[in-house]
Amino acid sequence: MAEVKKITQEQKIWGALSYVWILSVVVLAARKNNEYVRFHANQGFLLFILSLFFWFPVLGWLLAVIVTILVIIGIFKSLQGEEWPLPILAQPAKQIGGWFVKTIKL
Repeated sequence: MAEVKKITQEQKIWGALSYVWILSVVVLAARKNNEYVRFHANQGFLLFILSLFFWFPVLGWLLAVIVTILVIIGIFKSLQGEEWPLPILAQPAKQIGGWFVKTIKL
């Protein structure tokens, strides 16, 4: 039988904050050793990077809408104590988050 992880309210809040644009960097630094928070911070960091492309016409606007929807879903799932992997982007998010933590030596 699979072990059920107890997710605290504090972890849920940190997870939700990780989807708020630049705060994903702060959360990665502050809670890099917490598996649940790190899961959400990795995804939030990737969405933050994608949001930097908002400046491009049409494609940027479309990307902004998609990222905003994913951010809202990520915040809700985090606050519910769920690890909801981003469609298509979950694995790249994990790799980019890991690279960021190692590169900055957090």
